[in-house]
Amino acid sequence: MRYFTLLLILFALLAVPAAADTVTLTADRDSTLIADPDGARANGAGPLFSGRTAQSQGSRRLAVLRFKLEGALPKHAIVDSVELALVAGRSNPGGLVTLHRLQAGWSEGPTFSGGGGGRPSQAGDATWLHTSYLLSYWVRPGGHYVARPSASAVVQSPGLHTWSNRRHMLEDVRLWQHNPSRNFGWIVIGDETRPQSAIILSSREHPDPDHRPQLTIRYRLPGRR
Repeated sequence: MRYFTLLLILFALLAVPAAADTVTLTADRDSTLIADPDGARANGAGPLFSGRTAQSQGSRRLAVLRFKLEGALPKHAIVDSVELALVAGRSNPGGLVTLHRLQAGWSEGPTFSGGGGGRPSQAGDATWLHTSYLLSYWVRPGGHYVARPSASAVVQSPGLHTWSNRRHMLEDVRLWQHNPSRNFGWIVIGDETRPQSAIILSSREHPDPDHRPQLTIRYRLPGRR
C-alpha cells in the first residue's frame, strides 16, 4: 500500500507543469546598410533605418542586428518561444517590416550618423557592399540573407513593436543556440514598395536601455513541462 502511495505522489509531482524561464538579451551589434554603389556610406553607431528614403534605388536602407546567445541559456535548454522588440521613433509612415536570417558575418563599425544618409565609411563598418569595410564583402550588395521571412510585423507609428510566435523565427534562434558560428543575426527589411517609407529604429547605443533592441527567449530544461 505504501508503495502505491509513493507512486501516486510521484505521478502527481510529474504532472505539475513547471514554470518556464525567460531571458532577455540586448543586441550586441547593429548597423544600417545604406544603398551606395561603392559602399562609401555607413552608420554603425547611430539609429537604425529600414525602408526607402526616396524613389531612387539608392534610397534603400536595411537594418542588421545580432544577439549573442553564448552563455545566456543553460546547457540543454529547450527554447519554446522568442520575441524581438524594437522601438520606432518619429519617422515616415512605415508598413510591413520583415526579418530575414543573415547568412554571413559582419561587423558594426564606428561611423555615427543621426540621419538616414549616413557618413563616409570607416574601417570595420558594415556597408551595402562590405561585411567589414575594405576587408570583406557580401556575396551580393545589400546583404546575404534567407529570402523567406522569419517573421513580419506592421510598423506605422512610433513606439514599441514586436516580432514573435513564428516557426521560422524560433528555428533561427534554436539554430544559433546549437551552432554559435552560424549566428549572424537578422536583417530588417522595411516597406520598399513606395518612397518615403523609411522608419527609424532605436539602436543598442540609445541612452535609454528600454529603447534598445531586445530579444526575449522563453525556455525550459529537459524533464520539465
